[in-house]
Amino acid sequence: MNPIKIDEAALVMRRAAPLPRYTSYPTANHFVPTVGPADYRKWLGALEDDAALSLYVHIPYCNDLCWYCACSTKATHRYEPVARYLETLQCEIASVAALLPRRHHVTHIHWGGGSPDILSAPDIARLGDTLRRNFQFDDAPEFAIEIDPRLMTEAKADVMVGIGINRISIGVQDFDPAVQVAIGRSQGYEVTKATVDMFRARDVASVNFDLVYGLPQQTMQSLSRTIEQVLELSPDRIAMFGYAHLPWKAPNQKLIDEKTLPGPIERFKMARQVTTQLEDADYRQLGLDHFARYDDSLATKPLHRNFQGYTTDRTNALIGLGASAIGKLPQGYMQNAVAAADYASRIDQGGLATVRGRALTPDDRLRAFVIERLMCDFEFSAAAVMRNFDDASSALLDEADAIVAEDGDGFVESTTTGFRLTSLGRPFVRNICARFDAYLKVAAGQHSLSV
Repeated sequence: MNPIKIDEAALVMRRAAPLPRYTSYPTANHFVPTVGPADYRKWLGALEDDAALSLYVHIPYCNDLCWYCACSTKATHRYEPVARYLETLQCEIASVAALLPRRHHVTHIHWGGGSPDILSAPDIARLGDTLRRNFQFDDAPEFAIEIDPRLMTEAKADVMVGIGINRISIGVQDFDPAVQVAIGRSQGYEVTKATVDMFRARDVASVNFDLVYGLPQQTMQSLSRTIEQVLELSPDRIAMFGYAHLPWKAPNQKLIDEKTLPGPIERFKMARQVTTQLEDADYRQLGLDHFARYDDSLATKPLHRNFQGYTTDRTNALIGLGASAIGKLPQGYMQNAVAAADYASRIDQGGLATVRGRALTPDDRLRAFVIERLMCDFEFSAAAVMRNFDDASSALLDEADAIVAEDGDGFVESTTTGFRLTSLGRPFVRNICARFDAYLKVAAGQHSLSV
């Protein structure tokens, strides 16, 4: 690996601003409390009779809270809060399903957290059965679950496969012992391998690993060793996220010694090194931070982006279930109450727990389209913009022309078909998307670093 050039280092430092990851547009920090349960009921009732749906189910509990984590989760060593939460979640499922058109069909399901495998085997079966009784599933929907391998058992794996789970996502972060101590998460290679073997023995064909660069005590050498170990396990997909250090939003991150965090230039070098290692191992880079084998559906089908990251899910109706869960319907976004107690109280009182959201304007839809295409394809077609948005497209295409004209870094270019990021500009795609963001005011504490 060649050392980073001085002019490139200056470029990285100039562009290392706190920016959104653009898993939605407008982003969640622009949701407003004026969107509530009445809006959600109305939006659900307006879905087409044969609407295709995706379901996201949030389990906001872990055995221990990792220091790096900024997810909406809570540590517990008692099962009673988890069991109570499951009862409330089942009530919400029934309430939402009763508002849906009868001929809807579910094509994607994702259980996230937290750690969904904190559920006992009987409760995993119970939740799976509740979903199937209340929603109309396709014959073979994509059914994914996030796994903490430290919580897995053979019995849980049997039940997961039994309810139809066919894709697992394993949190790895980093295998280096010094890094694991620095982030409060001890998870060896062998326990991760055992979980992979457990599911592959049960014919679960798709395995994803979540990794993180920019962690405390992480070096180029330690990260390279982690990637080598990951490749030994041959996952089908790999998500390589940049660590977002936001201790003012995630108090557990205050346990991390900031002096041990890599700086922006080293983070940039880490991301580039990982890309080289994975591409040399025949993984294809997809969007900003995902990689997949060339025969994986993520690499062969059109790419989209939602709150779970990159996906092949093409539905425009995502139903979020559980505390803090975010959903998206054609009219806009909605989010449930974050705290489990508040969520439970709202479900008990009215069946729904929506506390905020965003009704989409025509300009929101236009910019969301452009930003998603840039995040997924690093380009967008002017013809597609004009075809989908008619008169509103002219002003945005003028903005794109202005961005090209003002570009002094060689990040973007006009093409015969539209607008494109150059190979130099691709690592800075969040910076370019921010130029199309009508809401963004860059401010410390709002978002993670863009490199």
